[in-house]
Amino acid sequence: MAAIAKRIAEYTKSRPGLYKVMRPLADKYLDLAGYRKVGLVYDDLISEENDVVQKALKRLPPRLVYDRMFRQRRAMQCSLAHQILPPEEQTKPEDDIHYLKPYIEEVQREFAERKEFDAMVKSK
Repeated sequence: MAAIAKRIAEYTKSRPGLYKVMRPLADKYLDLAGYRKVGLVYDDLISEENDVVQKALKRLPPRLVYDRMFRQRRAMQCSLAHQILPPEEQTKPEDDIHYLKPYIEEVQREFAERKEFDAMVKSK
């Protein structure tokens, strides 16, 4: 599924006219998703129930782990109170960076490499 999404994104970026049409729609979709209004960033939404993500989270620097937990707790408080953060505390689009994605990609490469090595057959 991720490979299909990646191919669609590459195709859209390679066509300037299509990109001009899709970019405002994508920005509006992200705004309507609502996670920025409670102070979260995109990578905070990634489920931790995956072995790859759990290993990537263990590799995060302590500051990023603290920031992630703070954002998640603050979002939970907003959800329980049925409120959103004031505009100055909401996540701005330029602050919505993928801090966890490089770690996930690194772990995925390591898992693929391990799988490749485990599948090797000793030849005589």
